[in-house]
Amino acid sequence: MNDINLDEFYEYMASGKLVEEKMLKVFNELSQQALKVTMEMNNKYHTPEEIVELFSKLTGKKVDKSFRLFPPFHTDCGKNITVGKNVFINACCKFQDQGGIIIGNGVLIGHNVTLATLNHDERPQFRQNIYPKSIKIGDNVWIGSNATILGGVTIGNGAIIGANALVTHDVAENTIVAGIPAKILREVKND
Repeated sequence: MNDINLDEFYEYMASGKLVEEKMLKVFNELSQQALKVTMEMNNKYHTPEEIVELFSKLTGKKVDKSFRLFPPFHTDCGKNITVGKNVFINACCKFQDQGGIIIGNGVLIGHNVTLATLNHDERPQFRQNIYPKSIKIGDNVWIGSNATILGGVTIGNGAIIGANALVTHDVAENTIVAGIPAKILREVKND
């Protein structure tokens, strides 16, 4: 991979530093690998066991047999996704994972959810510059359909993200958020 191994890639992406040209070449290589796997996953029927195998190949990490995903699924990297046990990802989700996506145990992700870990410089003359920030999703989180979660966000255990929410800031444990941008609605009922 252009003289950069995956551990170096993970370390660089975790730094949040400007993505330099040598790393953009790695992005391109990983994107091509992800396209191969997602094309296979998305364009013919696979058993749940085969989906686990394909997702493991996509991420480069062993995925637990309890993992479930309904294709189609899209990512432009794949190698910086980590999923826990009993995770369900519904159809048409899009993960931009170069900056890192960590998904805890028992997470439910609704249709058409977008997780975006890259951002561009807001200054027009530097707009091509890319900065990575990870997304961390705690255990037993439920993310509603069409939600978008931006880089740098941590979602606490037990939280609920309402459908169509745009999450730009951290979400506390056992909190329900919704809206654009997402705002706290209330605490999760635990009785």
